[in-house]
Amino acid sequence: MVQITGTPIQLLRKNRQKALTTLLAALFLMLSQPASGAEVNKTIDNVEIDAADKAFKSLHYEKADSLYSTMLQTGHESADLYWKLARLNISIAESIDPAEREKRTPFYNKSVEYARRSVQLDSNNASAHTWLAAALALKADKIGTKEKLNRAAEIKRELDRALALNPHDDVAWSMLGSYNFEASKIGWFSRFMGGTFVGQMPKGSREEAEKNFKKAISLNPRVIRHYHELALLYLEEDKKQDALNTLRMAATKPVLMKSDVRRLKEIRKLIKKLSKEVGEH
Repeated sequence: MVQITGTPIQLLRKNRQKALTTLLAALFLMLSQPASGAEVNKTIDNVEIDAADKAFKSLHYEKADSLYSTMLQTGHESADLYWKLARLNISIAESIDPAEREKRTPFYNKSVEYARRSVQLDSNNASAHTWLAAALALKADKIGTKEKLNRAAEIKRELDRALALNPHDDVAWSMLGSYNFEASKIGWFSRFMGGTFVGQMPKGSREEAEKNFKKAISLNPRVIRHYHELALLYLEEDKKQDALNTLRMAATKPVLMKSDVRRLKEIRKLIKKLSKEVGEH
């Protein structure tokens, strides 16, 4: 016969203390176990890509390029890394004076390659599709009419896919606005030719473009490009006061990309010019 010593309360306290000690020992054992290789690599990736992102946002493009490229060289590739490299190369190209086209071209070419790789790695990554569309739209190489039409169709498909995956992507909406604006300019040619000789022409309208730019602004009101492109659309429609009001809004926004510096110079010139034209002093 087993002899039980102690009161019921003492026994209950003793059992609770034993259970707590066992639990603490188990937790210590779990925490002391080394992380798996995958977990360590993921932690390293996050730290490195965060540092590169910080450099990019600080407009230190050379440092960002070095950090992103080092990750590739060490085998830490991902869809996010590739679309960020595409974005970086577009940003570098756009920061170069448009007159120096030859200097811009290599960066645009690399941006297309990086964005395509991003889509290959993860076809459900919205930003991969957005920046592939942007890279294709900005790549100004000498190709024939048929190739241009094929590229226009691909740009539209990529933007549609990006917005289907992430309807809150302001960059995609802004790029779609540019697409519709440019497509609206060739609408007359499409009707004139009837599509007989050049194939299916891109479809777009200024009304849709205006909606796209306004959607981009509503999602991210800090981006200068959204306002600038909308203002250029208004100028095309001879809506000078609307253009002036939009440009003034743009002039109050922060510089988020190096290309914003050039845009702000253009914006200030347009504000001065339009102020005179609409009779403001």
